[in-house]
Amino acid sequence: MLKPSLIAKTDAKANEEQIRVIGDVRITYLTSRLLRVETDEFYDEASYAVWYRAFPSGRLDVSEKGRLITAETDDIILTVKNKKPYSVFFKDTEKTELFSSQKNLKGTYRTLDETYGKIPLEDGFITENGLYLFDDGSILIDGDGKFLQRKGGKDYYVFAYGKDYRATMSAFYTISGATPVVPRFALGVWWSRYHAYTQEEYLSLMNRFQKEDVPLTVATIDMDWHWVDIKKQFGTKENGWTGYSWNTELFPDYKAFLKELRDKNLHVTMNLHPAEGVRYFDDMYEEMAKANGINPETKEPVKFKCGDDDFWNSYFDILHKPYEKDGVDFWWIDWQQGKKWDVSGLDPLTALNHYHYLDNAENGDIPLILSRYGGVGSHRYPLGFSGDTAIKWEVLDFQPYFTNTAANAAYGWWSHDIGGHHRGYRDDDLYLRWIEYAVFSPILRLHSTAIEVLGKEPWKYRQDVYESAKKWLTFRHRLIPYIFSMDRRYNAENLALCEPMYYPYPNNENAYKVPNQYMFGSELIVCPITNPQLKELGMGCVEAWLPEGEYTDIFTLEKYSGEQKLVLFRELYTIPVLAKAGAVIPLSADGGNKTDNPEKLEVWVFKGNNTFTMLEDNGKTNYEEHTAKTVFENSYDEQSDTITLKIRVEGDLSVIPKNRQYEIVFRDVDAESVTREFSEGEIVITVKNPKELEKESYRDRIINIFTRWNTSTFKKALAYKAFEGLNDKNALWRALYKSKLPQPITDAIAAVLSQ
Repeated sequence: MLKPSLIAKTDAKANEEQIRVIGDVRITYLTSRLLRVETDEFYDEASYAVWYRAFPSGRLDVSEKGRLITAETDDIILTVKNKKPYSVFFKDTEKTELFSSQKNLKGTYRTLDETYGKIPLEDGFITENGLYLFDDGSILIDGDGKFLQRKGGKDYYVFAYGKDYRATMSAFYTISGATPVVPRFALGVWWSRYHAYTQEEYLSLMNRFQKEDVPLTVATIDMDWHWVDIKKQFGTKENGWTGYSWNTELFPDYKAFLKELRDKNLHVTMNLHPAEGVRYFDDMYEEMAKANGINPETKEPVKFKCGDDDFWNSYFDILHKPYEKDGVDFWWIDWQQGKKWDVSGLDPLTALNHYHYLDNAENGDIPLILSRYGGVGSHRYPLGFSGDTAIKWEVLDFQPYFTNTAANAAYGWWSHDIGGHHRGYRDDDLYLRWIEYAVFSPILRLHSTAIEVLGKEPWKYRQDVYESAKKWLTFRHRLIPYIFSMDRRYNAENLALCEPMYYPYPNNENAYKVPNQYMFGSELIVCPITNPQLKELGMGCVEAWLPEGEYTDIFTLEKYSGEQKLVLFRELYTIPVLAKAGAVIPLSADGGNKTDNPEKLEVWVFKGNNTFTMLEDNGKTNYEEHTAKTVFENSYDEQSDTITLKIRVEGDLSVIPKNRQYEIVFRDVDAESVTREFSEGEIVITVKNPKELEKESYRDRIINIFTRWNTSTFKKALAYKAFEGLNDKNALWRALYKSKLPQPITDAIAAVLSQ
């Protein structure tokens, strides 16, 4: 039998009052807009995709007429035709939608290995008209934690939430399980490389990062931590991808190595390729062999077996737990051997992700893995490793869409090889743009292959890129308080960190036309620049759409009003990151690479009305009992022309450093920053008659665009005559409409006049 930590707690059997049966069709009420329809075979076990079905029942009237079955709830009428859901009538809109005519907005994909740009994605739960039929053929999980193959039948879930996409996804999380909290340390900057480092070389590299003030939080050791050239080492012809014994030539004292990494505030993950099992030359072979009923003297390998309880128990307790005690925090599961193994219908990746994640929680810390996507339900096992991609602009250009759209499959924690893994070509601009995007992606993991000239260390790029990359990587570390609050929000409210724009704005057609633009938590809209610099201006640009409201770029402090479409231009060293009116962004001001709840907080505040809650906890699996909330209530009163920021704390205050200090920076107005010491009582800060920040006139900014235009002096001097002497915004717009400028120049001037 599996050890207790490997048995997931599910509640998959629905209550009798939720269920209606007509012949060989069983319909289960889950919500008034979510029904389960089974045919031929009925299952009460959990599946990999669905763990929970026992809910309070509501109205469910079921009737049969010929080959049609209708199921009516308070909100919908489902028609089942020939034992398959056919259509839904929505009572609120009085419209009927057919399942066959839905346009799916796509989900995600198992891996981006060996890709060079766009690839087709699997379907997700979101369709334009809000009706989705999920065909759950995933393997079952019994009460003892074992995987079971289905005997047949069909198992459908009808999602009928219309354009309330967030409600659709929340309904799925309700039956599948919430996305777990990701530990704070994982939200910083990772170092990773497929390279046979020596112990001394790796520690020297970590010292260099420290000297450069680049705050790493995760140290990744790829597969060369164990013996790889086993033909040379042990005289065997087998491959060396799988291994569990430290390569003592590279790491003569691995315990000291892991301790020194921990002393540097680094968390460690190591790469696994478990397909070959455990072989006679591995240090733990004798103990593993005995635990699995094998005589060690035979040197018979302990095979990797998905369906064997003894194997799983010993796999963790003998192979992995000792290394975890030595300092390994979690494991990078690099399964690449396909979807078939010893259990029919069970993808080994599914089993590895499931059991590894459960086992990693055994010590009471918030668990974590890094692995490929194993299908619907994989959100319960963060993080996702997207695989080995090429170093190309086309790959970067695809990643924001790929990451955002994965929210439609409930998969919100993708980790990419930032900068690209291999092949492609050297491009310093590409490297920096990739880092800029990564700062506002779920996980920032620098990675590359072993080729000496492909390192992703910032100092290996030209000086301006090196200096900018350092600033961005530091900013990512400072952003952890904000990202972790969104991490906790994702777990509690089912709102992914990165959401497509059509989630909050499903009824605006423009929200569907900016695939690379996304919500980054509750406060920010990110518009990454994923294409090379424009030759005409020496700048990057991105097509954007701003929903109704007021927005401020948190870096350039340019202000924009929605509802509008525009092209945003930026220097190589920044991208558009727009804060909504009233936004509050907490940043760590501690310095260094620690990820503890910070002693010093720098809080960026933008004028407007909004409440933001920063969440902190003890970093353990019982975090809900040890959570502190810092509530920032930000308001602006037009009548008195006063900004008021109120700060109050709630919950378990023991997790907040006693000497905490707040530095409040009113980012988009001309006001002095304010410093306050931590208080258990409410802190109130006011700014009366805040002045707008000074900015260049429209005329001066347009002159700057013409000045930067890389063309003949005669051509741009002639083109500028239409704008010469104009200061009025409307007059400048009229001049632009009449001009026949190249499109990038037109777009750049329009972006200025749109502010």
